[in-house]
Amino acid sequence: MVTGNDGLLVLGIDPGLADTGYGAVRRQNGRLFLVTCGTVKTPANISEPKRLGLLAEQLRALMAELRPQAAAFEELFFSKNVRTAMAVGQARGVALLSAVEAGAAVHEYTPNQVKLSVTGYGGATKGQMLKMVQSLLATRELPRSDDAIDALAVAICHHHSGRLRMVISRAPAQTLVRR
Repeated sequence: MVTGNDGLLVLGIDPGLADTGYGAVRRQNGRLFLVTCGTVKTPANISEPKRLGLLAEQLRALMAELRPQAAAFEELFFSKNVRTAMAVGQARGVALLSAVEAGAAVHEYTPNQVKLSVTGYGGATKGQMLKMVQSLLATRELPRSDDAIDALAVAICHHHSGRLRMVISRAPAQTLVRR
């Protein structure tokens, strides 16, 4: 089955100051294929602004190499550790800016939307997510990095959400009957 999104390259990004996961997934002939994935790391022994600059530089290079049509992000989940949340928020801002500068359409999904889209269950564990990402991409070779796997999952979620929008738009209009 060929869809209107055939050939679409989505870059999923799981931002963090120390480790930013990325995963590129392409839809071809109605199937999803892994293009590349990995982690951008910044050294802890340099200042936070320099780490953010290094992250921006590496993400811009990745965007220039892949030229994704869309970039998918998981919405921020705020934990109790405010310092960590701030660092993740800053890294996320750098990643969002890199995607916008590259001309990619930016899309965001809640953690539950990603889990539901990939596994069919909004409370899926990391292990369940890994198995489904492997299955959906028909590959055994995935990184050991949770950040890269999370990035692949959000890219898959975007592909699935596009398919769902197409199904909904093709569905006949429902008439509400009040009695």
